[in-house]
Parts: sequence; structure tokens; C-alpha cells
Amino acid sequence: MKTAFYLSAIVLLVAACHQGSDGLSPTYRELTEAVYASGNIYPRNEYIVTADATGVLQQRLVNEGDSIRRNQLLFVLESDTEDARQQAAANAYRQARANLGNNSPILAELEAQVRNARIRLNNDSINYNRFRDLYGKNATSRAELERAELNYTLSRNNLRAQVNTLQRSRDQIALDVANNRSQLVSSEVAGRNTRIRSFVNGKVYEVYKDPGEVVRPGEQLALVGSGNQIYAQLAVDESDFGRLRIGQEVVLKADVYPNKVFKARISKIFPKLNRTDQSFRADAEFVGERPASYYGLTVEANIIISQNPHVLTIPKSYVIGNDSVWIEQDGKKQKVKFQKGAENFDLVEVKSGLTATSKLISNE
Repeated sequence: MKTAFYLSAIVLLVAACHQGSDGLSPTYRELTEAVYASGNIYPRNEYIVTADATGVLQQRLVNEGDSIRRNQLLFVLESDTEDARQQAAANAYRQARANLGNNSPILAELEAQVRNARIRLNNDSINYNRFRDLYGKNATSRAELERAELNYTLSRNNLRAQVNTLQRSRDQIALDVANNRSQLVSSEVAGRNTRIRSFVNGKVYEVYKDPGEVVRPGEQLALVGSGNQIYAQLAVDESDFGRLRIGQEVVLKADVYPNKVFKARISKIFPKLNRTDQSFRADAEFVGERPASYYGLTVEANIIISQNPHVLTIPKSYVIGNDSVWIEQDGKKQKVKFQKGAENFDLVEVKSGLTATSKLISNE
């Protein structure tokens, strides 16, 4: 069953007209029409802190209720696997860079082979030219010339092969450097994932893990959110949803503040029906004083639909059905219809059909 709270400051849902036994008349008064809603208070920028690595929780550096800063260290995981992987990646990267450097033993050996092949080609070239001159002078046989030519050709091909091998090795080692650097960066990122930091300035609302517990990727560690930016998340009955508008004033009360009333305004209306309780969600931003940032604090709210400073009203308890009342007319009890206007839980506005002199009779 719906309930509502009443605020004398804005004459919200005021008491009925001079309740007597019978013979009550409509009265002019201020009438504030409101829609009831219930809900909770939540922080802005809330999120669940989760682990991105596997390890044992070594340090828990925050507790429930602590204020935190953006990028502040919250948890530290100890992971021998990640440490070993990072060390191996660093060693592989260091070795790959050494293999590509000026003092690289691999490249030095290949460069020596290129130099030797070039020297041999030079010698075979000289020898081939010498035998060609001798053959032109009939001073040697054709077989000797062809042997010299073959040696020259083999030396030339060998030099080309050695140069290609040197270049391929350089390219492969450069690729190894790039790959090992990528693996090192990945391992460093994984290592940093063992040091979990905050994404926001705010407050810790709940912590789910204690030191010594094993943590796996995706597991929840804590709930955090803004410490000073809060809003009310309200559930409005389906029958009242069509009356909501952005900017409407909201008056809220919380049980933890029995003597305080907070003001807010509707900031967002969600068009999806919650079929569990047949309600729609509406968010309200606080105006002026706000409650402390207790996560999930329960509130009751009245969303102001209209404020009528001087209208003719009758108690709602006198209404029969939807639009009728019993009145006394010429000494007789008669049932008459009237046109309703705004209403709250106690009063109904009379637009026509009754006057301030009409005598109402209770339908009890």
C-alpha cells in the first residue's frame, strides 16, 4: 500500500476540511498534488574494482568508508608466475637487442663470411682473367680456362648468398627485437595489473577480499564511487509514470534523518518498465543540502506534480466511486456528480458541481 509524508513548509498534503460528523462544506485552501515514490541513494561514478591478474592478495590498502583519490593504489597481488614471465621477457628482449647491436656475435660471424666471400671472389676474378689472357695466347688449355671460370662463378654466387643471408638475419633479429619488446610490454602490463588502482576520486563502500586470499581475473575486490556526488534512484508506480516530467521538484525523507527533509529535481526518466514491481525508474539530483553518502540509503519521496494556492476542496473520504458525493439538499440526501481537479491522498479539488455552501454527507 502506498504511503506518503507531509511537509508543513510547503503545505503538502494538508489536513482535511474541519472534519465533523455531517454537514461538512467544501473549503478553499492550498492543494499540492504529488506522486509518491520510494527508492535509494547511490553515488555517481560507482564501479566494481576487479582483478586483471591471478595471484594472492598481498596487501589491502583501503577499508570501507575510506576516501580515495584517482590513481590511488588499492590492492597489491603477489604473483610468482607474472614475475617469472616478466623476467623471461626482459631477458629475451635484452638478448635480441644484443644480437642486433654493433658487437653482435651472430652478425659479426655473418659479416666475416661476406668479407671472406668477397676476397675469394676477387681472387677468382683475377685468376679467371689471367687464364682468359693465357688462353688467348694459346698458353693454357680450354679445360683450365673453364675451371677458372667455374670457380669465379661459384665465388660470385656464394658472395650473393652470403649477403642475402646477412640481410635476412638482420631482418629476423630486428623482428625478434620488436616481438620481444611487445612481449615485455605485455608482461609489464600484466605485472602492473597486480597493483590495482582507483579510477575515481571518491569513497570505498565495500571490500570483498582479505589478504591471503587467491584472486583470479574478473573477481570483485571492492565497490567504490563518488563520495560527494550522489543521486536518488526512485521507483514510480506505473499508473503515475505518465505524469512525470524532467525538472519536477522532489521532496525526500530518509529514516536515518527523521527530522530532515531534502529537496531534489527529476533529472532523468527511464522508459523501461520493471515488471517485478510494475514501476518505472526516475533519477533525482539533490538541490541544496544533501544526505551523507551512505550507499543504498532508503528514501521516500513526493514528486510535486502541481501546486494550487487557492482551490475549492473536499475530503477524499467523501467521494463515492470516482466523481460523486452525497449532499443534503432541501432536507433530503441526494447523490450528485462533480468535476475533479488535482488531488492528493486526503483532498480532491472541485472544479464544478459543488460550491462552498454545499453540505456534504459522509458515505459511511
